[in-house]
Amino acid sequence: MLNPLMIWLIIGAVLCSLEFIFPTAFMEFMLGLGAVAVAVIVYLIPSLNPNIQIFLWLLFSTIAIVSSRRFFTPKTSMRTLSDAADAETLTAIAPGEAGRVLYEGNSWRARCADETVTIDPHQTVYVLRREGTTLIVMPRHLLEP
Repeated sequence: MLNPLMIWLIIGAVLCSLEFIFPTAFMEFMLGLGAVAVAVIVYLIPSLNPNIQIFLWLLFSTIAIVSSRRFFTPKTSMRTLSDAADAETLTAIAPGEAGRVLYEGNSWRARCADETVTIDPHQTVYVLRREGTTLIVMPRHLLEP
């Protein structure tokens, strides 16, 4: 039968190796590092209670995951829009309400950036930005001199 040291080393090696097969932003790798850290503790204190070993693994893994997050840039839901961000309204957009626009061949939910302006259907609008699945637009005629 395997001793706890070998079990933790095998768990650590398997989890670290899984990161190469299933890339998940280093989650498995950090769990593997936690297991290797527990293996080191078990090597230094061979009579450590198995419940404490599991607690240490969870603790080390959590610390490793939390500390590794600062090295990754957060992905925002806002996508960069192209320079030519023209769209056409499919429905009227009432002040403060949402409507539909045709943008890049798809129908999008849209709101006007100026909540006092009404935009009629089949009007050309300029897409200012995207907030989730809603485009923030302005009528083209208000932006052109």
